[in-house]
Amino acid sequence: MTNYGAIPTSSHSSPVMDPDSISRAKQRIKDGLAMSRPWRQMFDLHSMSFPHGVSDAFSRIKKNLSYFQTNYAIVVLVVIFFSLIKHPTSLIVLTVLVFVWIFLYFFRDEPIRLFRYQVDDHTVLVCLSVITIVLLFLTNVTLNLVGALLIGAVLVLIHAVVRKTEDLFLDEEAATGETIQG
Repeated sequence: MTNYGAIPTSSHSSPVMDPDSISRAKQRIKDGLAMSRPWRQMFDLHSMSFPHGVSDAFSRIKKNLSYFQTNYAIVVLVVIFFSLIKHPTSLIVLTVLVFVWIFLYFFRDEPIRLFRYQVDDHTVLVCLSVITIVLLFLTNVTLNLVGALLIGAVLVLIHAVVRKTEDLFLDEEAATGETIQG
């Protein structure tokens, strides 16, 4: 007996945006943002000083980049956003590109299938990179975007050099309850 007009249910063809993948994407975004450190801790004026030497500066950069990586990414993205406010078309294009990258490359759990062929990660990466570069050239904001990335990198490096690191990893141990008892 056939059911004409019934909605087909098949495990082979899954919709592009099923509820499970949306909830997984939301959870990954929440987990990623949960890794950000408190902004008060990042900009604590008592923890700012110049390094004692070049090796101290490199040590601070390494530790601060690791510890504040999510905060630094947010700072760079905000600088890019402000640099594109004068170019609303480019801002829209960049926003669309970010979502395309997120859903086709970063948050994808299963391989992409196109006309019954499986597309590997390398092909997706190359195609998305080419599309991103072409669209950036077409919107005429390439120099503006490169300038914003440089400004963001300089701001991050200045903070990473000036922010002392003595109190950073002690907070992580205290938060996990790992104390040394002697």
